[in-house]
Amino acid sequence: MIDRIHKAFAAAKAEQRGALMPYVTAGDPDLTASRAILEAIERAGADLVEFGIPYSDPLADGPVIQAAAQRALKSGATLAGVLELVRGFRADGHELPLVIMTCYNPILQYGPERFAADLAAAGGDGVLITDLPPAESEEWVRLAGENRLGTVFLVAPTTPPERVYLATERATAFVYAVARAGVTGTRDELPADLAQLIANIRAQTDLPVAVGFGISKPEHVRQVWELADGAIVGSALVKVIAEHVGQAGLTAAVEEFVLGLRGP
Repeated sequence: MIDRIHKAFAAAKAEQRGALMPYVTAGDPDLTASRAILEAIERAGADLVEFGIPYSDPLADGPVIQAAAQRALKSGATLAGVLELVRGFRADGHELPLVIMTCYNPILQYGPERFAADLAAAGGDGVLITDLPPAESEEWVRLAGENRLGTVFLVAPTTPPERVYLATERATAFVYAVARAGVTGTRDELPADLAQLIANIRAQTDLPVAVGFGISKPEHVRQVWELADGAIVGSALVKVIAEHVGQAGLTAAVEEFVLGLRGP
């Protein structure tokens, strides 16, 4: 559970690099393919995976990830189905840490206590609820802690100091540094103020700091690793999946892309 997350960051640090954390939408293009994609990401040497719950009204998803969510929902993906996928993944001996990324509404509809217990029983490791403010997170943090699930909060360049304090105080897995304001999507360059954002977070916590939003190329990953503990790559990978939907080479394309991000 949360121990898998901490061990993944520690193992990457021991190798004198940052952790690589790809993001994929659970159930994209369907639950069977999604399971095979997780296995391909693990084979490629990723350290953790951010597994997004498909939702029809997301908070921060750009067009590429919104389209992935629509494919997943159209194929019949549900929160219960995603939990069963996670359960089967763990039952087959896979140890890749899985951090669930979701809006709060799917959790609310499922039942927060039930969700925390079922995710832990399935073998999930942590949760990032994108629209849950740290100031309103006390109940969720309690449920997560009781079930040994890690909590993750977003900190953006525009996050006010008091919210940065709460986000870092209540996080237990890592802190997600949002590289730039706006929605997810690929970018050509990393923002000039990224180092300062990471420094501001590090001043508040000893937890790992992982950077996402706009990280799309191997050179981006290397640049982030020089500053932070992990790099999160989402839209660029989800685009690879979209380009290979229905093709026999889908998982091979995913594996090749992640291998390129991680490097030797």
